Amino acid sequence: MTDIEQLYHTYFNDVYRYILRLSGNAHTAEEITSETFFKAIKSIDRFRGDCDARVWLCQIAKNCYYSYVKKIEKTVSSEETELRESPDPSSDVAEEYAVREELERIRQILHGISEPYKEVFMWRVYAQLSFREIAQMFGKNENWACVTYHRARKMIKERLEEKN
Repeated sequence: MTDIEQLYHTYFNDVYRYILRLSGNAHTAEEITSETFFKAIKSIDRFRGDCDARVWLCQIAKNCYYSYVKKIEKTVSSEETELRESPDPSSDVAEEYAVREELERIRQILHGISEPYKEVFMWRVYAQLSFREIAQMFGKNENWACVTYHRARKMIKERLEEKN
């Protein structure tokens, strides 16, 4: 078994779950996970090993996902404009739209908070890493990871309340 095959078998589920939590869509998670491993194959010779392979793969996955989001935002923005101009009277559609707006606000807030809070929050929520795993990635202890995560949550909550 080659190194990349080993990486694929070992970390596929971790990368998939991370992107699934990030995107909320199984099809998107499959596409991004495939793209992640394709990019990893192309750049395996540049992997220096200063971090865990899962961290490296999830970083690639995160970058792939953000590129994907930017690409579809351009397409979706015109459709959203049309949706806003002619709202559907159905309450289900209105609720779904409200949830999407709230998720978008959270995403924007998340991108506005400083490091390491943003990274710790994303690893905890989207990749479902334990505080121990997060602490290891940053070379800190579990308490630091836990405190940093809760501070990030508090920042996001406060900024959401400000916007509301």
